[in-house]
Amino acid sequence: MGERRPTWVYDTGQEPDPRFTLANERTFLAWVRTALAMLAGAVALNSLGVPDPGWLRTTLVVALVLFGGLLTAGAFHRWMRVEKAMRTSSPLPAFTLGLVVTVVIVALAALLAVALALS
Repeated sequence: MGERRPTWVYDTGQEPDPRFTLANERTFLAWVRTALAMLAGAVALNSLGVPDPGWLRTTLVVALVLFGGLLTAGAFHRWMRVEKAMRTSSPLPAFTLGLVVTVVIVALAALLAVALALS
């Protein structure tokens, strides 16, 4: 069996119960699916030309694309922190990624609602 990567995660502490590691990986993949949905939404807004003011559509599309990329990076960082916490029997990290995602989605939804009301 080859070396597991990233080594800075897997070389720490003791191997946890595989069920917990697999659950952590599934959670990571759920965050990645959410990021892909953001990217798909950006493509849809751009392709359909909605909302009508071009500058507002561009702002929404760029925000969704950037947030999708940042969300993927944040999901990996959270996966790493949770895995390390499980391996060292430390408390799990705070769920700040969920709060950030909620705030950004509410802000983007409000901006989209204003844009649609104006068009």
